[in-house]
Formats: sequence, C-alpha cells, structure tokens
Amino acid sequence: MPDIADFFLYMVVFLFSLSLHEAAHAWTAERFGDSTGRHLGRVTLNPLPHIDPLGTLIFPAIGYFTGGVMFGWAKPVPWNPRNVKDRRTADIWISAAGPISNVLALVGFVILYKLFGLYEAAGFNFLGSAVVPLFQMCLIGVQLNVILAVFNMLPIPPLDGSWILPHFLPRGLALAYEQIRPYGFLLLLVCMSLGVFQVVLLPVLGAVHYMMRM
Repeated sequence: MPDIADFFLYMVVFLFSLSLHEAAHAWTAERFGDSTGRHLGRVTLNPLPHIDPLGTLIFPAIGYFTGGVMFGWAKPVPWNPRNVKDRRTADIWISAAGPISNVLALVGFVILYKLFGLYEAAGFNFLGSAVVPLFQMCLIGVQLNVILAVFNMLPIPPLDGSWILPHFLPRGLALAYEQIRPYGFLLLLVCMSLGVFQVVLLPVLGAVHYMMRM
C-alpha cells in the first residue's frame, strides 16, 4: 500500500525538479534577450508560479498511487522570439535548458548520495535517523530527474525535444513534422499505454543506478 510520507517526499523532490526545469527555460531565454519569463516570475525555484494543477499535482498523484511512473508537467514558460537575434540558436538552447538542468540535478543527487554513504561508512552519527530519509530523497531525486531529462528530450510535441528536432531536419521534413504538433498529447498517451517510455527509460535508470553502486 502506498505510503503518504513517501508520497510527500516524492512531491517535494518532484516540485523542486520541475521548478528547476522551468526556471532554467526562463533564465536561458533571458540570456538570449527575452525577459518574458522574468516578468512572469518564472526565474525562481519557488514551485507556486510553475504549478499546473492537473500536470503538477493530479497526474503525479495518480501515477504514484497506481504504481505507475510519476509523470507530470508544470506550466510552460513563454518566450517571445522577436526579442532574440538568432531564433534558431535561442530555440535550441532555451528548449534544451530544462532537460540540462535535470541532468545537473541528477549529478547533484548522485554526489549527495555518495557523500551520505561516506558519512555512514565513517560512523558519524550527528544526523541520527535523519540519514535514512536523506538517502531516500537522493534516490528519488535521481529517479525523477532521469525521467524528466530523458522524457523531455523525446521529439514528441509538446515536449522540449519537439522544439529542437525541426532545426536539424530538411525544410520539407520540418514542415511535415510540424503537422503532428496538434496531436502531440494524443501521441504521448498512446506511447504511455504501449510502454514506449519504459523501453527508453529503464536502460538509462539501470545504468545510473549501476554507477551509483560503484
């Protein structure tokens, strides 16, 4: 039976990871000359400006309590292409910033996990029983940030990868690809029901967990 305390810990890490992801989009857009995200208060780790009730709260709860993948999303960060000089470069980097931030968070959680392991092996006890939830928090952080990084780089609209791929396609293919954008959410649901995401995610999670045990 799912544990409410575990779910709370999952949500804390999940909200942090989503907030980092969206703040990275807004911060990168500002680096390219567009401050729309800044004016909307999105360059922040405070989860409140990023929350989408359905994607940030309801979907993750359904995923957790049904034993599935903790899947969800935040409100997308808007940006104005007219405020940047190089639309192609800006589009690629702004889109990639979210997944890159999750990779960095993943590395951070792995480092913390290793440090807590050294702490425990050395016999220090000033953290007491708190070290157990800290270990669990790191494992959750690794899992969720792998999911967010890999999932968002898939070239299925409206995921971040779908804004990057067209820039590397011939013009005709790019225009044809854009025709599927209105059906992106339906494609996501089909891929989820067919287990496509698990095929992509499980090897990556397995590789990361293997490295953590080294």
